[in-house]
Amino acid sequence: MDVSQYLEIFLDETKEHLQNLNTQILELEQDSENMDTVNEIFRAAHSLKGMAGTMGYKRMQNLTHDMENVFSEVRNGNIKVQPNMIDILFQCLDALEGYLANIQESSDEGTDDNEPLIKALNDILNGNSGGDAPKKEDKTEAKEEAKEEKKEAASDSKEKWQSIKLTDTEKGLFEKAKEEGQHFYGITVYIQESCILKAARAFLVFKALEEKGEVVLSNPSTQDIEDEKFDFDFSVIVVTAESYDNVVAAIKSVSEIEDAFGRELTEADFGNSADAEAEDEPAKEESKPAEEAKKPETKELPAKAGDKKPAAKPVVNRTVRVDIEKLDVLMNLVSELIIAKNSLVSSTSGEDTHNSNFNEQIEYLESVTTNLHESVMKVRMVPIESVVSKFPRMIRDMQKTLGKKMELHMTGEETELDRTVVDEIGDPLMHLLRNAADHGLESGEVRVQRGKPEVGNIYLDAYQDGNNVVIEVRDDGNGIDVAKVRDKAISRGTITAEQAENMSDKEIVDLLFLPSFSTKEQVSEISGRGVGLDVVKSKIEALSGEVEVKTKLGEGSTWIVRLPLTLAIIQALMVIVGDEKYAISLGSIQTIEDISPSDIKLVQNKEVIQLRGTVIPIIRLSDVVDATSSKSPEDNMVVVIVKKGDRLAGLVVDELIGQQEIVIKSLGKYISKCKFISGATILGDGEVALILDANALI
Repeated sequence: MDVSQYLEIFLDETKEHLQNLNTQILELEQDSENMDTVNEIFRAAHSLKGMAGTMGYKRMQNLTHDMENVFSEVRNGNIKVQPNMIDILFQCLDALEGYLANIQESSDEGTDDNEPLIKALNDILNGNSGGDAPKKEDKTEAKEEAKEEKKEAASDSKEKWQSIKLTDTEKGLFEKAKEEGQHFYGITVYIQESCILKAARAFLVFKALEEKGEVVLSNPSTQDIEDEKFDFDFSVIVVTAESYDNVVAAIKSVSEIEDAFGRELTEADFGNSADAEAEDEPAKEESKPAEEAKKPETKELPAKAGDKKPAAKPVVNRTVRVDIEKLDVLMNLVSELIIAKNSLVSSTSGEDTHNSNFNEQIEYLESVTTNLHESVMKVRMVPIESVVSKFPRMIRDMQKTLGKKMELHMTGEETELDRTVVDEIGDPLMHLLRNAADHGLESGEVRVQRGKPEVGNIYLDAYQDGNNVVIEVRDDGNGIDVAKVRDKAISRGTITAEQAENMSDKEIVDLLFLPSFSTKEQVSEISGRGVGLDVVKSKIEALSGEVEVKTKLGEGSTWIVRLPLTLAIIQALMVIVGDEKYAISLGSIQTIEDISPSDIKLVQNKEVIQLRGTVIPIIRLSDVVDATSSKSPEDNMVVVIVKKGDRLAGLVVDELIGQQEIVIKSLGKYISKCKFISGATILGDGEVALILDANALI
């Protein structure tokens, strides 16, 4: 069987299961008695085992099988969750992620059997069963005992299939079958516990039985069996002309079926079940011990009921996995449609068209393309939860490595961003969190001396702000020591002492974003090499975003990352500088002002204007893009006020054209040296206009 066609689905689903396991095991560490969490972990491990087995990844299957064994014992109340057990489980997850990385690279899981981990998992099982014998022998003995118990249960008068309620309908079928010389058999089928796809095995049993006769009833119902909502056994009542031995042989011919027990039904079975409730009334008190004895067989029912999460099934059926490349193609087609629409609009706007119908059609096309664009954008949007959900585990591990107590608080995980942006922000956020944990938070003793709680707090908050998504990483630690950063920069030769005198605190803090700059004296596995904040800055700016830091010594720091919602189609203001057209993103524009030349003042030899009590530096775009301004120096100037974080600047342009929806086209590496141009767009008349990056200009 060629399973390579399922590899992509396997990788996606395995990532989801591993992330789910990470989250659930963290919750288990906080509340070890929560059976819902235990059941969820058991289910995820079971699913992973099944998927790995189906794909033929035996090592992955063995490891998840042993994890499943541990949680099976926890579920049954035989083992208590201990701290060392949580550590071992996290090591297992790391090993599974290692397998996954190998599979992603080479479609092969590698050769590491992870024997120490499997031994550790077996030790957990053995340590709680009271024996030092190797686990395999224990398992064999347990299996033999289970087989004996099943045989005893089968020979006992209260066989499992008797839990099926027989009604008058079945009684009528029974009498008709007897007249035709057919048999009614009650049979319980046991599937091997090592079976991965038990629902598939059950289906094959039903198929084999239907070749011999007809399955009248089953317990659990056929729907529950199909959904794998049963343990490793199920019961059926079959009507057939075949002998009992032939029917059992047909069942056992299905692979991974351990055994099948039952007998032929008689008229007495129907008589008893019809009056069962009346007869059982007086015997209820006596039967209590028997009910208690049967409890282990129904022990897992509450857990199975837990399977039914609120409206889970319809949601699964309504979700489709789509390759991001297919969405890129769709996005490109929508972009071309918008360019065509802009072209139509521009070709008709100059003419005095009396054809109102034509204008209506243009407006209709505009409406459709806008809605189509919004729909495609929504399809590309994914919650940032997929990135941030791995951070609680990272902080837990760092807590142990650094010997500091810390907690991570996250809000806004449901905030959505373009998929291409989400894929890229994982690294920058990881560096910011590591920075907060290592540099930001003080040790427990220092915090107590300063009157702070011993446990440090790190906050990761995400929220939408206009056309941007803002992600803040805060800590209640020491904050940044500006003097220390200044001294380090001088000692490294990054700046001179004279330059340092004239620099503001903010400018000195921004030195932290330089490559290989670190305030740490000792290089550790977490920090000290100066790789981190420069990665954050370059990655975020490559995504047309920005990062800034606010800090207060002794109180903590806040790192603010601002990212555009999308990188494909934006609303822009079209302007003219000299004889060229340029676009400025509406997201960064605050206001547009008409300024008289006499209002321009000089501060430190730089041109500024005072606007409603705020001093704003101005940037003459004609100088920046090396164009000759078409306006005379005496004319009033059109100034576009743009904002980056909390800083403002005024861009002087010659003329305004108006607002337009534009498609961003990358210019690749041709102008990578020219930071203030973020791309280009094709206008309605086919002309190319460059897009100005306000952040870079500021």
